[in-house]
Amino acid sequence: MTSTEPGIAAALAAAEAHSAHNYHPLPVVVATAEGAWMTDVTGRRYLDMLAGYSALNFGHGHPRLLAAARAQLERVTLTSRAFHHDRFGDFCARLAELCGMELVLPMNTGAEAVETAVKTARKWGYHVKGVPDGRAKIVVADGNFHGRTTTIVSFSTDPEARDGFGPYTPGFEIVPYGDMTAMEAAVDERTVAVLLEPIQGEAGVRVPPPGYLAGVRELTRRRNVLFVADEIQSGLGRTGRTFACEHEGVVPDVYVLGKALGGGVVPVSAVVSSREVLGVFAPGEHGSTFGGNPLACAVALEVIAMLRTGEYQERATELGEHLHSELGLLVGGGTVDAVRGRGLWAGVDVNPSRGTGRAVSEQLMARGVLVKDTRGATIRLAPPLMISKEDLDWGLERLRDVLEA
Repeated sequence: MTSTEPGIAAALAAAEAHSAHNYHPLPVVVATAEGAWMTDVTGRRYLDMLAGYSALNFGHGHPRLLAAARAQLERVTLTSRAFHHDRFGDFCARLAELCGMELVLPMNTGAEAVETAVKTARKWGYHVKGVPDGRAKIVVADGNFHGRTTTIVSFSTDPEARDGFGPYTPGFEIVPYGDMTAMEAAVDERTVAVLLEPIQGEAGVRVPPPGYLAGVRELTRRRNVLFVADEIQSGLGRTGRTFACEHEGVVPDVYVLGKALGGGVVPVSAVVSSREVLGVFAPGEHGSTFGGNPLACAVALEVIAMLRTGEYQERATELGEHLHSELGLLVGGGTVDAVRGRGLWAGVDVNPSRGTGRAVSEQLMARGVLVKDTRGATIRLAPPLMISKEDLDWGLERLRDVLEA
């Protein structure tokens, strides 16, 4: 089936007529989904090898998550933070425990959580570290993707995300990702935080050199600077550990979480840290009407319970080793230039002779596999952690077919 099919064409035309341009989606129109598979409006099935950029780590419509959502839908869905509700305290306690932290500040989207982390770091810098008011600096890395708000795109190095949205928010210094010498030089007496993705997803699943995260952790501790880890895509099982920082034995000062925390059911995000750090907020200084709502808390509590078993981390480790072993066989020979990643997460750099990342994604779609391109020649693979080895191999076989055609 193609975008010329009547049902697909009508849906695409309606979207084009009435929605502003932002993403550039593939021309597939999904109607239903279950597990690792999605079905379009014509009845054709597709293997989901993107999992909502890690938002669907547990697959589509996981029975435990749907049951938690249904039960809460019949009780109460929203109180706003003007009132307490009976799921909030338990959610905060369980998430803090999962992270080995003390306090949780819940929000909705990943970008909101990053904005919250920026505000937290600045407030901490002024009230705890003693940086002069209005002088706080946060060090970030090139190639980052932390969201699309005006503040966040101010420290993006992606022209597509940044250009045309100035004037830009000051207070950030960008250094090369993985360059410890540059990081050391950038951190000074005004620095309140280093904000990093342990693995850069949008940049093509870019993994830093061994020892880099541990080096950043040692530097920030020595200079009295917060290490803020954006684990929105890399966290909650994706890399084979609960958090990607664990691969280097690193515990940051602040976790920024989102995507999979809502189980692919509702948007849930959070900033998680110590009492010293998140305790800088007084009532009324920050908030969100929907942040920490009862429905979100109910679903996220089930996500946390599922992660505590270790099952999904183990699957990501085992299937991830298989994934990277198979992808490694494609490198060289003029089809794939490089493969990066960790766990069930990979960035595949397609040789230009095989076409752009977009072209490869479209060819895979025609064969029943859904992935997404980034940065021109790269495709990202991030299947749900519950995918079977048989389905994973089926998808990889389709990838080989496309690249070797």
